[in-house]
Amino acid sequence: MNPDSLQLLQPADKDLGGGFKVRRLLPAAKRRSVGPFVFFDHFGPATEQPGNAHDVRPHPHIGLATVTYLFEGAMMHRDSIGSVQEILPGAINWMTAGRGIVHSERKPERLLDASYVNHGLQLWCALPQAFEETDPSFEHTAASDIPETVVQGVPVRVLIGTAFGLTSPVKTFAPTLYLDIALPAGEWFELPALAREMAIYVVEGDVMLDGAPVAEHTMAALADNTGASLEAQTAVRLVVIGGDPLDGPRFITWNFVSSRRERILEAGADWKAQRMGHVPGETEFIPLPEHPFGNAQPDVKTTPT
Repeated sequence: MNPDSLQLLQPADKDLGGGFKVRRLLPAAKRRSVGPFVFFDHFGPATEQPGNAHDVRPHPHIGLATVTYLFEGAMMHRDSIGSVQEILPGAINWMTAGRGIVHSERKPERLLDASYVNHGLQLWCALPQAFEETDPSFEHTAASDIPETVVQGVPVRVLIGTAFGLTSPVKTFAPTLYLDIALPAGEWFELPALAREMAIYVVEGDVMLDGAPVAEHTMAALADNTGASLEAQTAVRLVVIGGDPLDGPRFITWNFVSSRRERILEAGADWKAQRMGHVPGETEFIPLPEHPFGNAQPDVKTTPT
């Protein structure tokens, strides 16, 4: 692939409250989606101390699936359909919001008085239009159930989708790809075209991609239906995301994703009136922002095919 065709995305730092900062790669001005992925946050590595207030209070979603993956640390997931799950490194946690779900992400009680490092990724997949109003659900796939292999001397975990003869047990609504690759120092890796749209995000280290440097915390979106050659001078941790393009434009406003703007407005009104459900045992919640609906155009557009 011609290095000039690479689309490089730089992170935008976001403070989610209490000093908890993330690097946001999607959506970006240059690129709104990669396959079904419309949102990409990288948080940490950050040391959690006793007394830190980095909990994410109950908040709603519609029209998407959240995908949470930790490299280090732990988070406690609770939601309005009764799911309670401690999220641990190496596992995939897929929450389908569909017609609406409310969830919280908090420090596990067993770690309230501990110091530990939290480091991971949270992504959103826009649901296909036929499934935007599906029933909400939550699926946890343990780290031990994620298929792993060694390709060209490089360890690869197939978090979601099919690659290198392995298929993840994580169920999706559309062709989706998510890989975790640990590239040893001095190694080359030929990444084939595993999906119609693909992007590489460098979690740790710097990599050469088709001879072009891609720095740590940078996302490189590849040309459609192409792979790439990767070379690491030092050890590199990266993920690959991708899949089929979206089946139409999407609105993204606050925590809501939909192909219909009126549905976004309806969800906002429902949350403001507290009609979207409650997380059992939780009394706090994140209120609707004062002016969340000023954008009259879809925030995410499909890539022409």
